[in-house]
Amino acid sequence: MTTREDALVRVARISDQPLNPTEVEAAVTGPEHGAVVVFTGKVRNHDEGQAVSALEYTAHPEAGRFLHKCCAELATSSGLPVAAVHRVGSLTIGDLAIVVAVAAPHRAEAFTICAELVDRIKHEVPIWKRQLFADGLSEWVNACGH
Repeated sequence: MTTREDALVRVARISDQPLNPTEVEAAVTGPEHGAVVVFTGKVRNHDEGQAVSALEYTAHPEAGRFLHKCCAELATSSGLPVAAVHRVGSLTIGDLAIVVAVAAPHRAEAFTICAELVDRIKHEVPIWKRQLFADGLSEWVNACGH
């Protein structure tokens, strides 16, 4: 038997493969929704004035469960379909680190829930980011925040 939560959480996955925004968007799209908001987070080439050459994401073995929990809570409270995939492993500049999609009858709801879901994933899912700088140094970012 499918629960409402199962029906609304279309994708909640940690992946070591390149992300596909089209797949994530398609997971939430439906004829009843006039708005689909897709957020893509990409690896940028700088952070606080330092040149970044690459990132490494490491996930706790239970990170997928935490990701699903964030998705389920927002999907259930909003009644909207959601999808989220977070990448792990070594990423280079321009690679997608996260893709989140939310569909709604109108854009305001979709924007609001998408932004909230991205923030919750960042703060609640145990995935840690190591930045590799152009000068050869590296640092863990927000490693204690999860």
